[in-house]
Amino acid sequence: MSARTILITGCSSGIGYDAAHALAARGWRVFAACRQQRDCTRLAEEGLETVQLDYTDTGSIAAALDAVLGATGGRLDALFNNGAHAMPGAVEDLPTDALRAVFEANFFGWHELTRRVIPAMRAQGHGRIVQCSSVLGLVVAPWRGAYNATKFALEGLTDTLRIEMRGTGIHVVLIEPGPVTSRIRQNAIPHFERWVDWEASPRAAQYRATLLKRLYQTRGPDRFELPPSAVTRKLIHALESPKPAPRYHVTTPTHIAAALRRALPTRALDRLLAKG
Repeated sequence: MSARTILITGCSSGIGYDAAHALAARGWRVFAACRQQRDCTRLAEEGLETVQLDYTDTGSIAAALDAVLGATGGRLDALFNNGAHAMPGAVEDLPTDALRAVFEANFFGWHELTRRVIPAMRAQGHGRIVQCSSVLGLVVAPWRGAYNATKFALEGLTDTLRIEMRGTGIHVVLIEPGPVTSRIRQNAIPHFERWVDWEASPRAAQYRATLLKRLYQTRGPDRFELPPSAVTRKLIHALESPKPAPRYHVTTPTHIAAALRRALPTRALDRLLAKG
């Protein structure tokens, strides 16, 4: 029997990078997708099959999937949607075009790729679609309105898709990490600098006291931060279990947030979340 096949996005670093190498080591045929060709070249030198895929480019999405299906004879056992970026800033300071841009990368592109994958999975009678959401798809955090919004949207769309795929052999799963070691903070800086005029904001003093320090100052790991391998362990279960769970929480903060959302009145939860 040929190796099981998976397309993983966002493989240049962090969660996607760890997952690609770990699944390849387990015998999966991994297609590791990156937005930039230089990262694809680096991963190819490490022994992975790669494709260039930019979620904001319809042509790139189509070409990447065509390349994968061409290499596998039309078969794809699993898709792990993972690539995303943050867009820090207070909601009142986010231009609407900034919100559109982050939704293209974190939500609309995921939807387009997923829709293109489903016919191949239907034809073969099985498949796994795993979405990398976040604790910020369960509860919100200040200064992260754009990212919160994309993950809440992803949660709703994925829950709907999971129900609609019942009886097709296609399992749809959410993974919800909390703080995981990655480059998401560093990668957010160009988006923040492009879109947010923080010095003109009525919250300029708050930016200096909070967000700017978090973005620009070198700091150690967050409390409760886990390595990307913690996500990979849940991903392996989601892919290989005969009956995967609908969602997998990763890190202590995610478990706590899910419990608090169920247990606390909204105002009480707001007071906790406002502390950042």
